[in-house]
Amino acid sequence: MTVHPQSFHVAVVGGGLVGKSAALALAQAGQRVALIAQPASPRAADVPFDARIYALSSSSQALLERLRIWQALAHERLEPVYDMRVYGDALAELHFSAFQAAVPQLAWIVESSLIEQALDAALRFQPHVTWFATRAQGLDVKETSATLALASGQVIDADLIVGADGAHSWVRAQMGANVMRRDYRQTGVVANFKAEKPHGETAYQWFVGGEVIALLPLPEGHVSLVWSARTDHARELLALAPAELEAAVERVTQGRLGALECVGPAHGFPLSLQRVDKLIAPRVALVGDAAHLIHPLAGQGMNLGLRDVTSLVDVLTKKEPFRDLGDVVLLRRYERSRQEDIGALMLATDGLERLFSVPGKLARLVRNTGMALVGAQPLVKRWLVGAALG
Repeated sequence: MTVHPQSFHVAVVGGGLVGKSAALALAQAGQRVALIAQPASPRAADVPFDARIYALSSSSQALLERLRIWQALAHERLEPVYDMRVYGDALAELHFSAFQAAVPQLAWIVESSLIEQALDAALRFQPHVTWFATRAQGLDVKETSATLALASGQVIDADLIVGADGAHSWVRAQMGANVMRRDYRQTGVVANFKAEKPHGETAYQWFVGGEVIALLPLPEGHVSLVWSARTDHARELLALAPAELEAAVERVTQGRLGALECVGPAHGFPLSLQRVDKLIAPRVALVGDAAHLIHPLAGQGMNLGLRDVTSLVDVLTKKEPFRDLGDVVLLRRYERSRQEDIGALMLATDGLERLFSVPGKLARLVRNTGMALVGAQPLVKRWLVGAALG
């Protein structure tokens, strides 16, 4: 039996915040969009907050506002960050302030499921989106279109395929991109706590013995832990009973927020750096983790992916009438528009990870002197805040 393909302008492969944001943005721009992804899983009823939390910059907030997603979020579940305090492995400290930088806030702390469920609701009511809750298993790129074969047996034709299918991207493999990967030999340990002392809408970060520990503010006096630990140490942390994990976090954060009470299980995810040699191929473009992976010490991975979406949609909506969406000339504009942002963040996060991983007194002196010099330069700190805000 011959299966006749359904035709679309764009097929987005992969869900999550980046893929679903791309599908919604393109549909709102008037494109017929096929979304090949699974719906969001609801947050477990027995835990007050998601295990996965994002620190969204002003650029990410602007995209979600443009998609009318931000306005649909339950704002009592959002927490602003007005201050950030970063501690080196001596007495060095950096303080970033939204007030001093003349911005409303440094970031918003948001649960993953909160945004994804709002995206799911908007996508279901978007007439230009057809949702396929399956996976892609075949890609054939021709001169005039690209054809996707789905595991469900359906076939899709599209002018452009957007790969938003994560770090192990199937779309990236089909387009033949080369991946350069650096395994940090670290695992990100995440968990949520109720704090004894008020966090004051402040994000804290400690560099200790080559590991990075962050406490991010959540509503109602809660905090989210992101501990980038050596993999063997991470296994030990994940095996701890709740009371033992509480004691370990209180100790490494020097009791800054007093006693901590676990309010959900800890989870771990491996950390690595990934570069790809190209973001585009004929009729294919990559966004999000399919295009890049960076260390979470700056909390910028999701913001980088959402800026991919903004750039791709802007390039496509400004195309000349005689070009179709899969034109390589058009897609190269997207690739060029992302090179500086991606390269700078990769250099910064990888460089910081390397710097704080070097043992010895001289290395400690260099990095803590550097922190002190940055802390004494208001213009430099303001520039750093602006770069983080996107």
